[in-house]
Amino acid sequence: MDRRTLFAALLATLGAGCTVGPNYTRPAVSVPGNFRAPEPLPPGQAASLADLKWFEVFKDEKLQDLIRTALKQNYDLRDAVLRVEEARANLGITRSNQYPNFGASGSVEINRLSRDGATPLPAAFLPSQNRNFGQATLNLLSFEVDIWGRLRRATEAARANLLSADENRKAVITTLVSDVATAYLTLRELDYALDISQSTLKTREESLLLTQQRQTGGVATLLDLRQAEQLVDTAAQTIPGFEQQIEQTENQITLLLGESPGNVARGRGLTEQDLTPDVPAGLPSTLLERRPDIRAAEQDLIAANAEIGVAKAAYFPQVSLSGFLGGQSTQLSSLFNGPHSAWSLVPQVTQPIFTAGRLKSGVQLAQAERDRLIVQYQKTIQTAFTEVSNSLIAHQRVRESREKQEDLVAALRDRTRLAYVRYRGGVDTQLNALDADRDQFQAELDLAQIRLNELLTVVQLYKALGGGWQ
Repeated sequence: MDRRTLFAALLATLGAGCTVGPNYTRPAVSVPGNFRAPEPLPPGQAASLADLKWFEVFKDEKLQDLIRTALKQNYDLRDAVLRVEEARANLGITRSNQYPNFGASGSVEINRLSRDGATPLPAAFLPSQNRNFGQATLNLLSFEVDIWGRLRRATEAARANLLSADENRKAVITTLVSDVATAYLTLRELDYALDISQSTLKTREESLLLTQQRQTGGVATLLDLRQAEQLVDTAAQTIPGFEQQIEQTENQITLLLGESPGNVARGRGLTEQDLTPDVPAGLPSTLLERRPDIRAAEQDLIAANAEIGVAKAAYFPQVSLSGFLGGQSTQLSSLFNGPHSAWSLVPQVTQPIFTAGRLKSGVQLAQAERDRLIVQYQKTIQTAFTEVSNSLIAHQRVRESREKQEDLVAALRDRTRLAYVRYRGGVDTQLNALDADRDQFQAELDLAQIRLNELLTVVQLYKALGGGWQ
């Protein structure tokens, strides 16, 4: 067996070592049989709202355009993408430590010696004053033989960190889609409330004009006039507040889009939004595989588990190799001939003897980090179940509230109509008409808010189920 074969066999033998540290196993997690909701969900319902793409849930064309722009330009998402690239590069660096690194070097040394130096030599001893020397080598840089699996565990941790960064990127997408949809629907609700205020103001101004005419004719009192003016001022006062909220919400949307503050194009109105009324939640077990934050938490746990092996490997000897293979000659033409070849192999073993508890503390630190991330992983799962349940409860209860509020608004509109008919006919006082008008205005604003909340429960459920990143 020649030297090269022996060298390769030595590397293979030393590289086939064990791997210290625990292998990862997924912690046991209690998964409920179904999500808690006011109405029992159908058993074994596999379909889920989160299986739909975001453009299948949000059908407003303008909203879709906003989400597409945000997915291209949002600063948080761009930051998350670059974090993935950082983790991928770090994995490449860490993984490269498992393999030998080679470098080549070469040199030519040309000297001319003097016969009349400090020790003069006769020409017989120095027939030629020129002395040339060449060298070319393939160097084996310092290479750690991964007998105990320290480098393999480090690579495992780096790979898990990469997957965690990618899952966090997906989580940012889910949150971004939800935030843009929430801000846009809020903007449409504010537009709707502004329309109500402007319509109410117009109606009250007409009523004020009628009251002024009746007061001039001696039918209405000055108190009636002041009450009508009060209602006009009340409606007019709400308009600047809604306009302020509209402009600030537009700024919030443009920030999500990564743009400067400006106007936002509108699409469908609040009452025209076609969010699916059917919101199946799916199986609780699928939530563990769909939500990016849960998957990111598990990858963080895998990385911490691998770091325990890295810490434990520090107890064992560290074997490293270095050397070179090449040739040395005074004639370049014969640099690689047999008698001019040169090689060396320098194994080195390093064994810690006394570290004052540093190695033990390092293992304990890695184990504590792993245990902490187990708790975080379990908490993330339970938080996800809670968020889904809260969204299901909110969706049903807000829908019930919206139905009751619609009945209330219908009743108040009829009451206002009858009150003004009676007032104009001289049968009733203006006070009842003004009270009915005031109650109707507030009820219509409340209905607009409840309608928004009902739409937002679908957005929240879609996010809680882990939809939007596909």
